[in-house]
Amino acid sequence: MEIPPFPEAVARICARDGRYAPEAFVFLHDGLMQTLKQVQEKEKKPRQISGAELADGLRRFALAQFGPLALTVLNRWGLRTTRDFGEIVFLLLEAGLLGKTEDDKIEDFDELYDFDAAFRAPFRPKPRRRAAPKTPAAKS
Repeated sequence: MEIPPFPEAVARICARDGRYAPEAFVFLHDGLMQTLKQVQEKEKKPRQISGAELADGLRRFALAQFGPLALTVLNRWGLRTTRDFGEIVFLLLEAGLLGKTEDDKIEDFDELYDFDAAFRAPFRPKPRRRAAPKTPAAKS
């Protein structure tokens, strides 16, 4: 089976399974490549990454790319949970665009973090600490 170019494969997947925008596939692919590069530079050897490592890498990638708009952008593309990352990974696996080990399973992406906490909370204002009430100076 000949593997089509990435944009063509994504267009086919999106035509067949309309849950995610094509941009979500590009985002996941770019975030995967960046995460792999970071892991390999840190460990000085190539290896596959886990679903949890990918989800964390995608969190960091989204925050770097989109800042406070990360949640809005991801939601617009159909990404609302870490399971959605896994769904896209497995769609790309089916299309022959990613490699898989026997240990890989979709459940590896279940409930790894809450999107609101991951993408909105870092930009919420920090609560101000209240100053201790001033007590009048004691008279001697």
